[in-house]
Parts: sequence; C-alpha cells; structure tokens
Amino acid sequence: MNPPRRFLPSIASLRALEALDRLGSATAVAQELAQTQSAVSRQLKTLEEQLGVTLVIREGRSLILTPEAADYADKIRGALQQITQASLKLTVNPVGGSLTLAILPTFGMRWLVPRLADFARLHPEVTINLSTRLKPFNFASEPFDAAIHFGEPDWSDTQALRLKTEAVLPVCTPEFLAGRAPITGAADLLNLPLLHIETRPQAWAAWLAAHGVTNQQVTGTIYDQFATITQAALHGLGVALLPDYLAEQDLATGRLVCAWGGAAQTPGAYYLVWPLRNARDPALLKFRDWLAGQAEDEDPLPR
Repeated sequence: MNPPRRFLPSIASLRALEALDRLGSATAVAQELAQTQSAVSRQLKTLEEQLGVTLVIREGRSLILTPEAADYADKIRGALQQITQASLKLTVNPVGGSLTLAILPTFGMRWLVPRLADFARLHPEVTINLSTRLKPFNFASEPFDAAIHFGEPDWSDTQALRLKTEAVLPVCTPEFLAGRAPITGAADLLNLPLLHIETRPQAWAAWLAAHGVTNQQVTGTIYDQFATITQAALHGLGVALLPDYLAEQDLATGRLVCAWGGAAQTPGAYYLVWPLRNARDPALLKFRDWLAGQAEDEDPLPR
C-alpha cells in the first residue's frame, strides 16, 4: 500500500493537533512542545492545507478544534503512541527487544515478580518493563505491549492467556475473634465488619453463595488495593476476603486465621492480555510462551 502523500501529514503537525485536543489552548500546546504559539498555528494551518479540510476555528488568538478535527485527533493519538513506543523499544534494546507490561500491584509483586528471574536467565536479551495499574486502560492510548488483567478475556481486538484462577477465604486476626460469639455458619459473618476490595465488588456475595447464603445485604468498608485491605485485617478492623496465595504466609505464621469455612473460587481469572497488532512481536512471544509454563492450565495458549 502506497497512500498519497497528502494523507501522510508530518509528525509535528499531528502532534500539534493532538495536543490542542488534549490541552484545549494554543498556549498550553506551545509550552508542551517548546514552541511559540505562532509556530503551533502554522503547523495546524499546514495540516489543514494538506488535508483540504478546516480543522480549527480561529477566534481572536484562540484556536478551537471542529468536532471532526477532535475525532481525528482522538484517532491519531493511538498512532502517535505506537510510533513512540516502537521507537523507544528499538533504541532501548535494538537486539533482543523489550516488553512494557502493565501489572496489577499485588498479583504482580507476589506471583509474577518472583518468577521473573527464571525468564531473565532463559532470555537475557529481552528487557521487561513493569508498570502497575489498578484501573482499566486502553492499549490504543497507553504505552503497553501487554497487561495482566483480572476478569474475563473479553477485550476487543486482543488475545489472552489464562494464568491463574483465584480462590478467596475470609481471614482476620485471632484477637479479632476473641470474646465474640462463636461463628457457626457463613451467615454469622454478616454480623461482623466485612472488608471489601474495590476491584471485586461481588466477592463477598459470591463467597457467601458458595456456602449456602444468598439474597442477603452485604455491607462493610471498601479498600482499593489488596495491600491495604490486608493491613486492615492485620490491624483488627474486620474480616477480609483474601486470595489464598496472598494470605498463606500470614496464615502459616498465625497472624491471620480463617474466620469460618474455607476457600471458594471467585468469578474470573488472571490473564495475560495483548493487542492483536502485537501478536508477532518477538519479545512478547518469548514472554508469553515462558509464562504459559508458569500458568495453572496445562495447555492455556490461545488458538
């Protein structure tokens, strides 16, 4: 494919358009790009002339994008990010390649990172860059080659490798239970302060249902990370539902005990997810194939 030159504008003009859409003023664009406002205006004018479309409404010294230009800016933002990412990967590790991976903080630190020494031993030529994320993100607008995600493999235009399901159990300190009425069933936990994790809003309801308790209102306090909710449980603030891999050390030392019952599997699983456009990336393929050997499934590779 050899598109006409007019449909391949300069990077400088596209950066100016994208920045104006994101920042909203020519002054802010000029500051970010280390240019004068007149230079920014000229780049946008050049882009309009090249495309043959009005992109900017000029009101005095203000520059306002048309709705069509704002939509165009949103689309090219991802392309600019991909160019930046590809250039960075090439310059950082031109031989073996690199992989920028978004990870969930607790799972990444407790499950993935301890295993990475083995990958580094097998593939010293590949550089792995890690960045923690709690909220959903967009491969088109953020500089990630892949991500570790909890939930379902339902992202569009991606492939996924299932790594691990999650079983949770209710834990608290022995001191928290001391002096309280004995817990004889799962329903008794509803009388205690329950600690919830923000990313698993239905976790308590699912655990209770697995133990025969349904249609009950579940209240309590909400925490945004497992690290925080674990500390809350350790300081006697209530009963927390923790993944077994996260609670096992504190259970072994007696700092935490199971409040009642046992583990129950939560809906969803941990997945390595990557956009289809990266499916042939050599560094990603090495990491994916290695990670498949660490996963709980015997043959989890995508087909």
